[in-house]
Amino acid sequence: MLPSIDELNQHSINPLKSLDVWEDDVLERYPDPESIATDKSTEAYRNYDSPERDTVREFYKLNHTYQSYDFVMSKKANYLKFDKKEMPVWDAFQFLNQLVDDSDPDTDLDQFQHLLQTSEAIRRDGHPDWMVLTGLLHDMGKVLCLFGEAQWAVVGDTFPVGCAFSDKIVYPEYFKNSPDFDDERYNTKYGVYSPNCGLDNVQLSWGHDEYVYHMMKDYLPESGLYMLRYHSFYSQHKEHAYDHLMSGHDHEMFKWVNLFNPYDLYSKNPTPPNWSELKPYYEALVKKYLPANLKF
Repeated sequence: MLPSIDELNQHSINPLKSLDVWEDDVLERYPDPESIATDKSTEAYRNYDSPERDTVREFYKLNHTYQSYDFVMSKKANYLKFDKKEMPVWDAFQFLNQLVDDSDPDTDLDQFQHLLQTSEAIRRDGHPDWMVLTGLLHDMGKVLCLFGEAQWAVVGDTFPVGCAFSDKIVYPEYFKNSPDFDDERYNTKYGVYSPNCGLDNVQLSWGHDEYVYHMMKDYLPESGLYMLRYHSFYSQHKEHAYDHLMSGHDHEMFKWVNLFNPYDLYSKNPTPPNWSELKPYYEALVKKYLPANLKF
């Protein structure tokens, strides 16, 4: 018998050495063009001597087993009240830096510096300032780990719950352990949804994407919100597995998601950004779009 979610949390089962191991796997599955990787070729990124495939498999076994429709709704009810913490965005970056990754082979930089490299790559290519800010904020939702959430409920490829799981999702064989797999409410093509109902009406697996989307939905334009909410939805923007749920508007907006993703995946390099030079620009940018304090 599989352990309950409470038992998993009690024993802190986190199979990955770090949250970025999930992104390592994404890069191997979906290599992107080299236009953004200015420091080294894309082949040189995520270069581990001994790739930890077993830990990635274990991660997705947990993810696919416990990311059910009821689980997603319970996490939304808990976290979307935004009653855990309140702080200025700059304090939030320091909070996020508690997740500094000692095992990432691409950088020794902290979480904030990775976000800064992403936003600077976007700015360097002349994109609008709201997209620069989106790059700066896109991983803010990983603070969920600091609130006690397990890795499999924070990162990982996202996918719809409430309908049949696509075989285009990574490691689909593990969905057989899900309570939704044999539930007639959720295991048909459309499940609780209707054809082309639009993704805003679809529940995706819970994690940092959905959390930061809700955190920012009053402050960024819709294009930026799509980037935040769907940048881990690889079974759609890479595999097109859920066209039957997407509206025409979704398809149009996913052009922004596809534009954003390479900046996240390939902007890392070992040279730290010069924060003393960049600080005035980013302070003004944050002040332009965000309130003095953010709620978490």
